[in-house]
Amino acid sequence: MTLAALEIIGYRSVRRIRFPLRQLTVLVGGNGVGKTNLYRSLELLQSAAKGTLADELAREGGLSSVFWAGGKNLTEDGSFDPKFRTDGYRSGEPQRLALEAEFSELDGFPDGLNYRLEVGFAPAESAAAFPNEAQVKTELATMRHRGKPVMLMERKGNIAWARDADGRREVADEDLLPSEPALSRLGGRPEIARLRDAILGWRFFHGFRTDPDSALRRPARAVTSPTLAPDGSNLGAVFATLRHIRQDTTDLDRAIADAFPGVALEVPPVGEHATFGLRYPEMPKRVFLPHELSDGTLQFLALAGALLSYRLPPLIALNEPETSLHPSLLPILARMIVKAAERSQIWVVTHDRDLAESIAQESGVLSREVIRNDDGTWIDGLNILGEFTDD
Repeated sequence: MTLAALEIIGYRSVRRIRFPLRQLTVLVGGNGVGKTNLYRSLELLQSAAKGTLADELAREGGLSSVFWAGGKNLTEDGSFDPKFRTDGYRSGEPQRLALEAEFSELDGFPDGLNYRLEVGFAPAESAAAFPNEAQVKTELATMRHRGKPVMLMERKGNIAWARDADGRREVADEDLLPSEPALSRLGGRPEIARLRDAILGWRFFHGFRTDPDSALRRPARAVTSPTLAPDGSNLGAVFATLRHIRQDTTDLDRAIADAFPGVALEVPPVGEHATFGLRYPEMPKRVFLPHELSDGTLQFLALAGALLSYRLPPLIALNEPETSLHPSLLPILARMIVKAAERSQIWVVTHDRDLAESIAQESGVLSREVIRNDDGTWIDGLNILGEFTDD
C-alpha cells in the first residue's frame, strides 16, 4: 500500500490543502503552525474506517470546535469583509470538513484508488443526529481503471451504493445513521474491505507515556506480537517475538549499542508474561527492568519497538518522536526511521530540525517546512495544484 496524497478542507488551522506523500515524508515546523492538524487528519480518516468518527470529533469539542475559522476575511483597510462569515467561509457556503486519501497502489487495485469523506452539521429539523454531532454528508470511494475513475462505493444521506459481483451499481445499505461512515459498515464486500483494512492497518505514535503508571513499565501479555501497539503496552512481547520467535535482533541490538554504548538488551524466555531489561557495563550482574529505566531510555526503546518490530504496519505516523530524547540519540533515531522506511511508509512530524537534518543525511530525503499564512496551515514550496515546485 502506498498513500500518495492527502487533501484536507476546513479542519482547524487548515482551510484547504492537498499535498503528496512519499515513502518517507518529514514535515518540520514551529509550534502553532498546524503540523499536528495535518497528522491528526489521517487519524480521522482511520476513525471513519473504525466507525468512530463522530466520537473522535466529539472528543475534540464537536464540529463547532474543529471547523476552520481563520483566513482572509478582512478588507484592505482592516475592517470585516461582509462576504465572509466570522468562521472564514463565504456567505451561504455550508460548513464542511472534507478529507481525501489518494492511494497510488493497494492490494487488488494496481492503478490505485481514492477515498473521500465530507462531514457537517445535521439540518436543524433533523431528529436523527444531535445538534453538534458530525453528520456524514457524502462519502465516495473510486478506483482507477485505464485512467478513468470507477465507483466502488458512494453514500448520500442514509443510503450507500456499491458495485455488485458484475460491476453494476446496487444499494448496499439504506439504513445508515447520519454519524455512521459507510466505510465501516460495508466491510463484508471484498473491494470495500481491502480499502478499510488498509486504513485500519495504519499506526500512529504520538510519544509514549513514561510515568510510573505507563504501560511501558509493566510486563506484557505472553502473546506473539509482530507489531507494537499504539500505547506500547506489548513492548516486552515485541522484543520477545524478535528474540525468541524470529530469532533476529540484529537491527535492534545495533540500535541499542549505538544509543547506549556497552549496554545489552536482556529478553528472558517468556513465561506468564513477556518483559525485558537493560544490563549496564558498570553493573554487569544486575538487569534493570522497565520500571527502573529513565523516561528518555524507555521512550527510545519504545520507538525501537515501533520501527524495528517483526512486521511493520503499512504506514507509521510519528508525531514529535524526539520528545524526552537526549540530542545525542537523534542520529540513531533517524537511522531507525530510515531503516523502517525500507518496509513501511513513514510520516514524521517534528519541530526538531536536528532530527530532520539527521534523517536527510541518512536518506537524502529533505524535510518540508510547515508554515502558517493568511489562509491557514500550508507547506512551503507547495503550489495550488498540490505539487512541490522542486520535485
